[in-house]
Amino acid sequence: MPSFRVTMGVGALVPGVAPQDVLPEAARAAREVATVEAFDVGIVHGEARVTVRFTAADDSEALGVGARVHAAVARLADVRAPQVTRRWGARWEPVIRGRSG
Repeated sequence: MPSFRVTMGVGALVPGVAPQDVLPEAARAAREVATVEAFDVGIVHGEARVTVRFTAADDSEALGVGARVHAAVARLADVRAPQVTRRWGARWEPVIRGRSG
């Protein structure tokens, strides 16, 4: 099964949300519908960025997983530039709605 990942910048948190709650919630949202391979938070250009890697049958399914993760994180914080990518060899290529992979 192909490997995908969803990444998004995370900005200001909703009042009452602790920073350490965001990543587990992102992984939980993906885990409800897919096999999660890895998840991480890093700093890219001074901004927190959440990444959840998972498997999915195809691009359409992966976009659905990405939407679930985006919605889950958006309930906790401002979200910037969510993107779903698919692994092709050593590269990660953007998944584009309507294009079959």
